[in-house]
Amino acid sequence: MKLKLFSALWLLSSLGLQAQTPAPALTLKASTDHPDALYKVGETATFTIEALQDGKPLADGKVLCVLSKDGVQPQPPQTLNVKDGKATLIGKLDEPGFLLLRATSDKASTMAAAGYDPLLLKPSMPVPEDFDAFWDAQKAALAQVPAKATLTPVTTGVPKGVAAFDVQIDCVDKPVTGYFGKPLQAKAKSLPAILHVHGAGVRSSNLGSVSWALNEGGMLSLDINAHGLPNGKPKEYYEEMASGELKGYWNANPQDREKIYFKGMFLRLIRAIDFLTAQPEWDGKTLIVYGASQGGFQAFAAAGLDKRVSFICAGVPAGCDHTGSQANRINGWPKIVPNDAEGKPNAAALQASRYFDNVNFAIRATCKGAVVTVGFIDTTCPPTSVYAAYNALTVPKEIHNDILSGHTSTPAASKFMQAAALKHVREAKIK
Repeated sequence: MKLKLFSALWLLSSLGLQAQTPAPALTLKASTDHPDALYKVGETATFTIEALQDGKPLADGKVLCVLSKDGVQPQPPQTLNVKDGKATLIGKLDEPGFLLLRATSDKASTMAAAGYDPLLLKPSMPVPEDFDAFWDAQKAALAQVPAKATLTPVTTGVPKGVAAFDVQIDCVDKPVTGYFGKPLQAKAKSLPAILHVHGAGVRSSNLGSVSWALNEGGMLSLDINAHGLPNGKPKEYYEEMASGELKGYWNANPQDREKIYFKGMFLRLIRAIDFLTAQPEWDGKTLIVYGASQGGFQAFAAAGLDKRVSFICAGVPAGCDHTGSQANRINGWPKIVPNDAEGKPNAAALQASRYFDNVNFAIRATCKGAVVTVGFIDTTCPPTSVYAAYNALTVPKEIHNDILSGHTSTPAASKFMQAAALKHVREAKIK
C-alpha cells in the first residue's frame, strides 16, 4: 500500500502536478429584517447576506446583489463588501408585490424576498366576457361522451383493507387513467372523495395515493396522471413520451384556446369527478382536489369549472396570472404567452391564455374552502402570480408562506395541506 501511494505521488511530481486539496466551501444565506418577510407598501426592507467559508464567517470578500420586482424590472447591480461574514442591503417597493434579492459570489449564490402587502395584489386583466360560454361548450362536448369506466383490480403494493383498481374512463380525446382505491365493505353514501392530480412532467399515476382510502374512517381516493397514459409502464415508456409526443406540451399552440393542451387536461379533471361522484359509496357532498405545481393549476381549474368540488389544496400552483405583463408583473408557469423580439407579449396568446388562468377560475370557485402554499423565492411559480390567484378566491381560504423556499412542497407545506384536507372531511361529517 505504501509503495502504491509513493508511486502515485512520484507520478504527480514527474508530470509537474501537485495533489489538489478541495477549496474551502463558500456558502451564502440571505434573510430579511422582518421574520415573516412581510412589509407595508413603501416600507424599507433590510436584507442581510451571510457569507461562510468552511462554516466560519468570511473575513473579507465581495458579493454581487440585484433587486427586482419578483424577477422583472431588475435594479442596477450592487457590489457589497463582506466584513466579518455579513453584508446588508436595503430596498423597498411602492406597490403590492415581492422584492426579490439575488446575491452571488464567484462560487455561491442565494436569494431572499420581501412581500409587500401581497394580499392587495389583483388580477392583471378581467375575466373574458365569454369565459363561461367557452367552458360551457367544452363541458357540453364532454357530456356527449358516455363516462364508461374500465376497472382492473390491483393487489400488489396495496394496503390491507383497501380495494384498488387501475381505472380507465372514456373522455374527449384521451381517456382518464388512474389508480382508484376505496375501503373494503364501505356502505352506500358514506364516503368523502379525494382526487389527486399531478405536477408537470410525464409519469404513471401514483398507486400510493390509494392509501388515502383509510383516512378519517374511509375515503374514495383517485390519483390520475395528467396525460391519460397507461399506468405502471417501464420508466423508459414515459421518458420516450416526454421527449416525443408530449415534449413541450405545456406551451404548445398558445395562440389558439381550442388547442392549448390544458383544455384536454381540465376536461379529464371533470370526467374524473364524474367517476368519483357516480360511486355508490360517495357521500354526495365532499370532494377534494389535491395537487401541487401543475397539480395546483388543476385544483384551481376544478374549483372554477365544477361545483361538485367542495375543497381544494393547491401547493405552489402553476397557471397563475398569465397576463401579468399587462400590469408590469411576472407571470407564472407555464409562461403560455411568448414574447416577440422586442419583448412584447404575443397578442393572440395573451387573449387565449385568459381562458386558462387561475385568477379567472378562482373568481368562479364555489367550494367550501381552499388552501394554497407559496414559496417567496419560487422562480417557477412566482409568489406575485400565486397571490394574484389566491386573492381572487372568494371562498374561505388560507395560505401558507414558505419565505425561504423555491418551487417545492416543503414538509411544513405538505403537512399544512394534508391537515386542511382531513379537517374538511371531519367538518363535512358533522354538518
